[in-house]
Amino acid sequence: MIVVDVSGVSMSRPDRPLLQDVSVTISTGDRLGVVGINGTGKSTLLRVIAGLLAPEQGTVRRANGARISLLDQAAELPETTALAAVGEGWEAEAALSRLGLGSLADRPVSELSGGQRKRVALARALLDPAELLILDEPTNHLDVDGIEWLEAKLAKLRGAVLLVTNDRHVLDRVTNRIIELDRGRAYVHQGGYASYLDARAEREAQSARAEDVRRNLARSELAWLRRGAPARTRKPKARIAAATEVVQGRSPSAARADALDLHIAATPRLGSTVLELRGVHAGYDTPEGRREVLRGVDLALDPDERLGIIGLNGAGKSTLLEVMAGQLTASAGELVVGTTVRLGYWDQRGDRFDPNLRAVDVVAGPGRRPDWSDEAFLERFWFDKDNAWAPIHTLSGGERRRLQLVATLAQRPNVLLLDEPTNDLDLDTLRALEDFLEGWPGALVVVSHDRAFLERTITDVIVLDGSGSAVRRPGGLAGWLADRARAEQAAAPPGPGKPDKPAKPGKSDRPDKPSSGKSSPSTLRHRLRDTEKELAVLTRKRDGLTPKLDVAATSGDHAELARVGTELAELTAAIDALEERWLELAAEAESG
Repeated sequence: MIVVDVSGVSMSRPDRPLLQDVSVTISTGDRLGVVGINGTGKSTLLRVIAGLLAPEQGTVRRANGARISLLDQAAELPETTALAAVGEGWEAEAALSRLGLGSLADRPVSELSGGQRKRVALARALLDPAELLILDEPTNHLDVDGIEWLEAKLAKLRGAVLLVTNDRHVLDRVTNRIIELDRGRAYVHQGGYASYLDARAEREAQSARAEDVRRNLARSELAWLRRGAPARTRKPKARIAAATEVVQGRSPSAARADALDLHIAATPRLGSTVLELRGVHAGYDTPEGRREVLRGVDLALDPDERLGIIGLNGAGKSTLLEVMAGQLTASAGELVVGTTVRLGYWDQRGDRFDPNLRAVDVVAGPGRRPDWSDEAFLERFWFDKDNAWAPIHTLSGGERRRLQLVATLAQRPNVLLLDEPTNDLDLDTLRALEDFLEGWPGALVVVSHDRAFLERTITDVIVLDGSGSAVRRPGGLAGWLADRARAEQAAAPPGPGKPDKPAKPGKSDRPDKPSSGKSSPSTLRHRLRDTEKELAVLTRKRDGLTPKLDVAATSGDHAELARVGTELAELTAAIDALEERWLELAAEAESG
């Protein structure tokens, strides 16, 4: 079934066209990703399809009765608790738990941070049945576990999904078509991220070949016209001028003319001492009281460090980075900074600039009038003249994040601390940033949920498990994920019909190891997943009995009515018991 049909849609910004003659059809079961450089209109297209914006030209037809659910970047929520905003029952609680908000279920929405509200809004959208689910940057503010859960959730939805994301793993694992926005036009590619890259490269190659053919034909015609008799009429002269213009003209300019030039100047060389944390304790205040998320953390950076910080939401990743940056004073312990360190800290906030300033004002700095040199500097970072001199509040979220990157690198740091640097950046900027960091001669520490970004930029990880400790693991993200998978497999209880492994000879006469009575975090995650799967199966069976109950009641078949009623009661009791079990496991996981 066709859910939405977009035909010939055009939109514009005050200074330039945004979307030109865009057409796309979205049907049930589609999984569409929208990509394009910052400022090309991705969020605008989503809002037009959702019906929040009227197209300046063209039409948007929606199926009668089709429900469209939109997760916008500025998600709005009712003034209630987090759980009430999502819904009722175990599914709402499970969604909040999987998104790292289980302990905040009863917290008023007004007391949540921006990232926490975005996760509540995501849970609400995923549990709200719709023929079309539209998600704008849904992976922002999620940890690795949350993203994997989101991928699995999207795979099970029956309706269509349309999402903007810069997460290349999500694009490859979830989408079956990619909509690429390029200079106002929309190109639809079959397949995921890899297929999109192949198709884009082929399109650009075809464009270059077509331009060569066009110029060769123009050269041939120009030579023929010039060989003709001198007594030509004005019409051939006009053709000569047109052919000359083709030969001497330029091909259509690319959306971004040059590679992103992140290299500003040589960074000062680091000494042997970079950054050291010695017995650091740190945390923050909550409505329930003080929460220490770091306890006794010891960490020393090498001059060529490539370190990623990973862990569940709320485990203290940003807190650790803030302590290292000197933005947060540790409640105990010591931070040692080398004398040669020049620190560059890129936090999660892309809105820290005065919205009425211009990009050239940021580059010029306080007390200096911006000039052409500041404009030329911004051109290296893909800011054209219009964007360079426009108020910052008119820039897209990705353009503001790129401006924040410019301001960070302008300090010529030799130690870079990056907190979720991939949020709101487009794919081209991400690849340029990855290339820059691969050859950058300083120390790097990254907090990120982007698996592809971490795979390319870091060699070791610091794992925060929520208990306050910070453990260094070699092998990067892939090594940690493999270790965790092996631990979960070893801790998983035997499946139905599978006997427990017998003890090895000689083990039976050894005393049992003392137990704390608590399951490990990996075991709890496994049991929670199993319980959720069982609940989903039983809930579908229960929902399937309701129509049968109605038919039996209407036809007066008392035997069938009794049979279905008994089965329904048994399923309801089983669901209630599983929900209680899930709540117990969730509470144990939160307290652990």
